[in-house]
Amino acid sequence: MSDAHLTERPVDGEDGPVEMTDEPIRLSRRDPALEPERRPTSRRRRIALAAVLVVALAGAGALGLGGWRVLREKDARLDRPAGVAGLTRDDSERARSTADYLRDGLAADIDLDRSYGAVYTDPADARRSVLLFGGTTLLWQPERDLDTLFTLMADETGRVAGLREVDAGRLGGVMKCGTTSGDGGDFAVCGWADHGTVVLGMFPGRPVDAAATLFKQIREGVQHR
Repeated sequence: MSDAHLTERPVDGEDGPVEMTDEPIRLSRRDPALEPERRPTSRRRRIALAAVLVVALAGAGALGLGGWRVLREKDARLDRPAGVAGLTRDDSERARSTADYLRDGLAADIDLDRSYGAVYTDPADARRSVLLFGGTTLLWQPERDLDTLFTLMADETGRVAGLREVDAGRLGGVMKCGTTSGDGGDFAVCGWADHGTVVLGMFPGRPVDAAATLFKQIREGVQHR
């Protein structure tokens, strides 16, 4: 159909050609003037949706990582080897009574699946025995629970001063050391916690840095997953 034919078509019974204009024919009732305002709104919605998805994915990733860590750490075992980190296990009646006292005291403050206590002597100096006590259980917030145990210990021995986080080693979790006081004067105290274990150690005759290094070595010798 040609343009000439269209111009000759009558409209509403009127004679004469239909006037043609350069204005395009609109096929919609939407006002074109509104379109520029709609596009930015749609774009902002897409950006907001993308931001929400990024946050959701990040949260899911963190949850997955945390869940994997719990599964990896929750089933742990604490042994009492005859020797560890250059120390020798003390099986004397006095040592066993001390370990039992500390272990039972800790078990009264935290619900443990299995409690743990041991005393190790230093062949080079009997005055530098190491006392260990703790146990295994599922801990959802290891650092919080470890801080709670340090607070409970302070109630018995006095304030734990200079408490700070130290290298936890290959087993991960959190490890902290500080200084407290006892009948023999000030001594270093350290503790570690992960999602499956919590253990405190007393280190008479040792500075905090030396105690932290030795405690990490002891942990790697007694804790197994």
